[in-house]
Amino acid sequence: MSRVTQTKVRPAGGLAPLKGRGHRVAARTRSGQWAAWAFLAPVAVYLLVFYAYPLYRNVELSLRNYTVRSFVQGDAPFTGFANYIKIFGDATFGPALWHTVVFTVVSLAFQFGIGLALAVFFSRNFRLSATLRALFLVPWLLPLIVSASTWSWMLNSDSGVINVVLGAFGIDPVNWLTSPDWSLWSVTIANIWIGIPFNLVVLYSGLQGISPAIYEAAALDGAGGWQRFWKVTFPLLRPVSAITLLLGLVYTLKVFDLIWIMTKGGPSGSSTTFATWSYRLGFGNLVPSFGPGAAVGNLLIVMALIFGLIYIRVQRRQAHT
Repeated sequence: MSRVTQTKVRPAGGLAPLKGRGHRVAARTRSGQWAAWAFLAPVAVYLLVFYAYPLYRNVELSLRNYTVRSFVQGDAPFTGFANYIKIFGDATFGPALWHTVVFTVVSLAFQFGIGLALAVFFSRNFRLSATLRALFLVPWLLPLIVSASTWSWMLNSDSGVINVVLGAFGIDPVNWLTSPDWSLWSVTIANIWIGIPFNLVVLYSGLQGISPAIYEAAALDGAGGWQRFWKVTFPLLRPVSAITLLLGLVYTLKVFDLIWIMTKGGPSGSSTTFATWSYRLGFGNLVPSFGPGAAVGNLLIVMALIFGLIYIRVQRRQAHT
């Protein structure tokens, strides 16, 4: 009986330390969870204050008939989708949509293409490579007001350096900023120049993640330089290229200050995009139209959201395959 009693008592005596250890583990887990929430709290507050609330206010503005008086007093009547119907029927909608698409697509194509070419060029790590890469970052580091003012001076019809160079070759001066045929292309060229360094930096970092052994294996298989680029570099760089294009798209859709400083969306609306149109409706007139201006801004948000969802879907499909 003593042996039986001892065998019964031993497990009971061993449960107490296990029970205390379980309490300590649970307390440690709870403290870890509270620490995680403490670290997440500033991010959550930041997103709510600077993203969620402004987005809510913009949507609310687009669904009401705000005037200066009602904007201050907060008694604007609810109008539903009347502001959206108004901007869809506006004569500016079609040209502004077309200008936004052209400005965005052309900018992305040249920024990505030139940035990728420069990234491949600098990946060879030749002498002065780091210095030249640093110089290429200058357009990206300059304030946009400086870049826009510089391009406005360079493209000036009378004293701009571009027309001076063209005149040296016997070409007549071009009204870059005051001609409806050239104003959109002028701001697009300036935006391409500003966006190339971003593509260069991101794509160059992506190239550094590709193992040199893969290129050596491709060379042993008889692949030339062009084949190595299309069969090795470009496919392996696809995830980095996708996020680069997505970020570039979101940034280009909302470009406002560059266009406003250079052309103010003119002449005759020839360089008006959704960003400049939204600003002009809300703040560029003596009688501001807050509701329609917010509606145009929401269209930009929807466009960026659509491409963001497409990106997520493509990434998930690639992950499954």
